[in-house]
Amino acid sequence: MSREVVSYYEDFKEIEKKIWDLLTNAVTDRSSEFRTPVFICGNDKDLDGRVVVLRKADQKNSFVQYHSDIRSSKIEKIKKNPNCSILFYGKEEKIQLRLKTECNVHFNDDVTKESWDKTGHISRKCYLVTNGPGTESDKPTSGLDNKFDNFDYTKEESEAGYKNFCVIRCKVKSIEWLYLAAKGHRRAFFDLENNKKNWLVP
Repeated sequence: MSREVVSYYEDFKEIEKKIWDLLTNAVTDRSSEFRTPVFICGNDKDLDGRVVVLRKADQKNSFVQYHSDIRSSKIEKIKKNPNCSILFYGKEEKIQLRLKTECNVHFNDDVTKESWDKTGHISRKCYLVTNGPGTESDKPTSGLDNKFDNFDYTKEESEAGYKNFCVIRCKVKSIEWLYLAAKGHRRAFFDLENNKKNWLVP
């Protein structure tokens, strides 16, 4: 349980700073509860959610991003409707974040090249599967050839995965923050598009 003495929870400026500190830290801290949010996309007839790994958080330009396989079913969903939601929750911090975003799929461009170069060759395994994620199989499988499944490949060989690699960059339009406190919960809404903020009843 967090031992932090929360002195900021009635101050918009401090709350916003805390939000982005949590997101920025989650990019490099593998143990952060904010590293693996639920990403929700689709439309009112076909909503779909999955856990993703936060790979970048940029407060100045108001975006977060994660990596994906271009063959994933969510790619077409995002292209048809780029308005998506991202849900974070930290039990220790007692904070829930709900981000409304507009997402853009980057593929084979400067954004993907920069991210790919920072991805270790062992981590590139996900993009070396023969068939795309979600493809039906007649037996249990990782989708990888034995060589890749056993990590028996070089960084040069891992470059083959780049053709399947993409980056989902999510422009943050709004953030809803909820803090669960024994002395009284607090909830606030940050409209980043119009630079407005207001309190909500928890």
